[in-house]
Amino acid sequence: MKSTARVVVIGGGVVGVSTLYHLAKMGWSDVCLLERHELTSGSTWHAAGLLPLFNLSYSVGKLHQYSVDLYPTLEAETELNVGFSNVTNIRLATSQDRLDEYHYYAGVARTIGVEVNFLTPDQVREVWPLCETQNILGAIQHPADGYIQPADLTQALAKGARNRGAKIYRNTVVTGITQKPNGEWVVSTDQGDITCEHVVSASGNFARQTGAMVGLDIPVVPVEHQYVVTEPHPAILERRAKGLPEMGVLRESDASWYMREEAGGLLLGPYEVGAPACYLDGPAPNAEYELFPDALERLEPYILAAIERVPAFGEVGVKKVYNGAIAYTPDGSPIVGPAWGKKNFWLNEGHSFGITAAGGAGWQLANWIVEGEPSIDMMGVDPRRFGDYAGRGYLVEKNEEAYAKVFTVHYPDEEREAARPLRQTPCYDRMKKLGAVFGSVFGWERPNWFAPEGYQLSDEDLDRADVILNHNHPDVDGEPIREKWSFRRSNYFEFVGQECRHVHEKVGLQDMSAFAKCEISGPGAEAWLDGLLTNAVPKNVGRVSLSYLLTSRGGVRSEFTVYKMGPQRYYLVSAGAYERHDHDYLKKAMPTDGSVTFERLTTAMGVLVLAGPRSRDVLAKLTDTDLSNETFPWLTGKTISIGAAPVEALRVNFIGELGWEIHHPIEMQNYIFDKLMAAGAEFDIKPFGIRAMVSMALEKSYKLIPRELSVEYSAYESGLDRFISLKKPGFHGKDALLAWKEKGGANTLVTMEVHDVTDADARGSEVILKGDEVVGRATSGGYGWRINKSIALAMLNPADAAVGTELEIVILGRRHRATVIADSPFDAENAALRA
Repeated sequence: MKSTARVVVIGGGVVGVSTLYHLAKMGWSDVCLLERHELTSGSTWHAAGLLPLFNLSYSVGKLHQYSVDLYPTLEAETELNVGFSNVTNIRLATSQDRLDEYHYYAGVARTIGVEVNFLTPDQVREVWPLCETQNILGAIQHPADGYIQPADLTQALAKGARNRGAKIYRNTVVTGITQKPNGEWVVSTDQGDITCEHVVSASGNFARQTGAMVGLDIPVVPVEHQYVVTEPHPAILERRAKGLPEMGVLRESDASWYMREEAGGLLLGPYEVGAPACYLDGPAPNAEYELFPDALERLEPYILAAIERVPAFGEVGVKKVYNGAIAYTPDGSPIVGPAWGKKNFWLNEGHSFGITAAGGAGWQLANWIVEGEPSIDMMGVDPRRFGDYAGRGYLVEKNEEAYAKVFTVHYPDEEREAARPLRQTPCYDRMKKLGAVFGSVFGWERPNWFAPEGYQLSDEDLDRADVILNHNHPDVDGEPIREKWSFRRSNYFEFVGQECRHVHEKVGLQDMSAFAKCEISGPGAEAWLDGLLTNAVPKNVGRVSLSYLLTSRGGVRSEFTVYKMGPQRYYLVSAGAYERHDHDYLKKAMPTDGSVTFERLTTAMGVLVLAGPRSRDVLAKLTDTDLSNETFPWLTGKTISIGAAPVEALRVNFIGELGWEIHHPIEMQNYIFDKLMAAGAEFDIKPFGIRAMVSMALEKSYKLIPRELSVEYSAYESGLDRFISLKKPGFHGKDALLAWKEKGGANTLVTMEVHDVTDADARGSEVILKGDEVVGRATSGGYGWRINKSIALAMLNPADAAVGTELEIVILGRRHRATVIADSPFDAENAALRA
């Protein structure tokens, strides 16, 4: 075995081998892979080999698309047949919500170039004659996908990697991983040590054990998955004898199962409630080609539903039941990218659909390692989307939930219930008493909207379909149901409108304590931040600016509010969902000479947003600080007292109204909250939630990561011109950004008014058409209550981005006229903010 390599990949399943293959394909031949037993001896060997393109995540969708395009080409390259059966894939819809989901997905698919056909029940029967089509409303079909033989695919990727110089060492157990002072890694094995520049963990069911070797708590825990293979069926054998094509992979999403032909019989794979997490401490060291005892009693409702839909399944005996471990993460998407806090340690783990994702995940991780950046937006699979709250107990609850909800309708407003409420701010109970309906971000509970006292929905209001998967509302033990999820305007729509109007006309209070917060200080703080971020850092104490961290290519990685608290002291605020992501990039970019220090303040500081035309009147009752526009203008901050509590009041917000973000010691939050509510009573102060904030931000054309801001768009394409200071000597990504601008961008961010909307607004990812030509995609959308218009933000071809251009947007399968309008349709001059 060699003693040095540029990259060591740990894990010989299809994901690890794909990573090795793509590194070698990109020209890095000095790479090797270590596998404790034989290739594919983990979860890869018992995978059903399906290749589902369907996914509402842009990042995962792109990875799956690449894989399905790559796999058929491998035989010509390696002379090994990968067993790819392009039989197509059909997903049935037996409820209107499911059909809405398919129409929404079709827009996502069209923007990334994935072909989707809609089928009638009769067309389903033509393609799948053994399928009963009663109560089917419709279906979608992916002509490009089907299934593959996982072991054959892995061996082809392995041969392709070896042909390019990569080495694979089987029966080699990793016993330890250490990092030398110079940054090199030493991977110790039972066959000797390998010194390398990069380590990739692709160890599947061993992910947590591999992570523990370097002090990482990897948010991956496997869950048991069963599938059943029957004896051959005469009808299928007859079809084969006649030379008829194999029936496609069939999925009855509303009954939570997939089915395909297998050796003349049928293979059924349900995703059931109650499937347990497993391998919490990892498989046994000698585990190889391991299965668990079957537990068919858990599958009974799904088997009965499958027999009702495909009677042939119940007409033959069971040949084999497979029950094996599949790695899961709390949201069901894999983790692909850099590990937090570790230089050149990479993760390609948590693949619940590993066969489908392997090609794309290996491709993008290799890009990230070799080029320093991925070539597509990977925020949906970035390992840093979870924080240290995602420990062992959390993972068991959330991963079992993610497994059980593989086939549930993925509503855009869905808030899953497991492991909640986990992270609560002090005012949580106060907000709850005021009617808060909570959502969760990065483990934090945040009010999404507020329901009137006593408000609840009846079973008739919920109107749940008579199918196995009909969960269309939050379900909190002992609490009334107050929200119905939908792709359309749901029951909370008018209540959110009331919150928007109230903030606009009077004054509102919001809890935004989930913001990521840190302090950057030290003698080199100002110079370092100025050389890192796009905008000039504030030079005067008390000034506030908005700035961006770019990729080395000029795309947008992170957004920060920067507040100068004192000489060489800066307070940075960014999105709560990306705390680990943003802080990891900051810490990895810090100078090593000790001139700059980083202090995490997220859990030390709370944030209450006071906003609306009467916000100054409320605050004035509680402080002796002059709040006038002359002494406390927009984009400034001051240390003030609210009663007895010292706070940092920043005159900024994300809704476009007069107001302050009140950053305060978290232990003083309830004192401050009560003071504000009491002082605001005479002005009719009321709380407001995230959904009202998002609506009002949309009316200001404010941008979000990773929607309008992405590594795929240059900062100029995203309209960040006024936050880019070219007067500075330089900032990270500046040269690449200017080169990108000179070359000409492929996109322009615009605001659009959507016409003739009745019950469904854009949500983001809808396709924009000029005739039948795709000219862009919506990035965000919703209803603007202050302007009384349905609006969307969209990335368009520059030639179609002029104000006044008439295009069409497809919302849930229906075309709507959409007009490009000027940005910030509410208060373009910022008069309210500056009031």
